[in-house]
Amino acid sequence: MSNLRTFDLNLLVTFDVLMRELNVTRAAEQMFITQSAMSHTLHRLRQQLDDPLLVKTPNGMIPTERALDLIEPVRALLTELEQVIQPPPKFDASTSQRRFVIAATDYLEFLLIPTLSGVIAQIAPGIDLHVKRTESSFPVAQLENGSLDVVLGFESVLNTPAQLHCQTLFADRMICVVRQNHPVIRNAPSLEEYTATPHTLISWKGTPSGIIDQHLQELGLERRIKLIVPNFLSAPLIVAQSDMILSLPYKLAERFTKFVPLQIFPIPIKLPTYDLVMIWHPVRDKDPAHCWLREKIIAIGRDIGNASV
Repeated sequence: MSNLRTFDLNLLVTFDVLMRELNVTRAAEQMFITQSAMSHTLHRLRQQLDDPLLVKTPNGMIPTERALDLIEPVRALLTELEQVIQPPPKFDASTSQRRFVIAATDYLEFLLIPTLSGVIAQIAPGIDLHVKRTESSFPVAQLENGSLDVVLGFESVLNTPAQLHCQTLFADRMICVVRQNHPVIRNAPSLEEYTATPHTLISWKGTPSGIIDQHLQELGLERRIKLIVPNFLSAPLIVAQSDMILSLPYKLAERFTKFVPLQIFPIPIKLPTYDLVMIWHPVRDKDPAHCWLREKIIAIGRDIGNASV
């Protein structure tokens, strides 16, 4: 007596060919195996099904009643299995009704989402976007269960878990800005001017210091942080109307100089560049729709990175 635990399902393919050909030699040719190998497989089938299946007669081989009963169910099962293992249909963005959820800092929301939204509106009008704030604790569970598609942010801040996929979009560097006609800072500030001027700090986690303060501490220096705000977008507007100085990524500052009267200067301490990344869960790595979204984000990130700095 056979059951699924002991039955070799590959034998069903051979059974189907044998029932079509009713000839071991021709069945072997169809399966691209030797006649001896096909005879051995037929022997295994007979053992597994406890039936001769094909019987020799003067007019050739004919199927037994048991074999005749199995022909249609086996073919139906093989057809269904073929459909199951077919690759997923090609993703058609123009007709898709997919909804993507993206977690991003307001910095990347400002730089990337307007272009992404425009691309989607043009070539995929049925696709919706939901942009959420990047959480203080990394949302591994949301990426895994599909309630979140990708996370966008600074690699150094996100500390991506090793099991997730991470793609660099572009790199940025820190600069500082002050309002035009600032009473003290009219050119690139010296280290003394930089630390003496009151600062606005962007701290989305709410901490009272940042990476720059760590570097200053290593030099035995500190700065006065007069104002702390939780996001990137309000800080340049505030500094443009005050005598404070603000340190922020260049690509964001450059955009704001088109809207508010700000001057951009280098920071008088050596800082590394920072990678902006996209993170997703491997369970969606081959999903055609997800691949489409990531390709669009990567292309936009490449354009941002290639822009003059």
